[in-house]
Amino acid sequence: MTSIASITLEVADTTAAALFYSSAFGLDSSRLRLRACATPTSGFRGFTLSLVVSQPGNVDALIGAALDAGAVALKPASKSLWGYGGVVQAPDGTIWKIATSAKKNTGPVTRDFDELVLLIGVEDVKASKQFYVEQGLAVGKSFGGKYVEFAAGAGLVKLALYKRRALAKDAGVSADGTGSHRLVLSGDAGSFIDPDGFVWEATAPLTADA
Repeated sequence: MTSIASITLEVADTTAAALFYSSAFGLDSSRLRLRACATPTSGFRGFTLSLVVSQPGNVDALIGAALDAGAVALKPASKSLWGYGGVVQAPDGTIWKIATSAKKNTGPVTRDFDELVLLIGVEDVKASKQFYVEQGLAVGKSFGGKYVEFAAGAGLVKLALYKRRALAKDAGVSADGTGSHRLVLSGDAGSFIDPDGFVWEATAPLTADA
């Protein structure tokens, strides 16, 4: 099954970004890679990353760690019809949502997460869905022209598609943005660029400075 093996964030300072992601979320280069980049970008970059956790206490713990490490709160953690969650923006500009469908804690609070999900904001969900199916990705969930989630193996990054303006609203930012997405996806589908300009590269082995 075709899937995302890892994602690469293009950042101005890889050392600072690595320290942030390790301190805030415990992420290393097995799933989140960093690459130095000075390509111009402004406003919403057209995607968010989500950490899906098991309980509200874990949401608070991860958001607290992110803020302590230098992130900015975009949406304070709060309850909703679907569960509990909040949104922060990392120092490199990447938007992160930390959320759970659980309404109450059922165990000790940790900073563990169950899934890492990449949500891409697209102009035409149906067209982008068809494009990715043709690249070999299998649809896990689909809700018409509003939202699509692709199947992912255990430990891999899950990919989902959402309308760009809806995703920006969910993140608490304006949908306006120009320039580079500052994001590269790696997988076994090969190298290509999707309809919304997101770049895929063939999976490459980790190196000491990845």
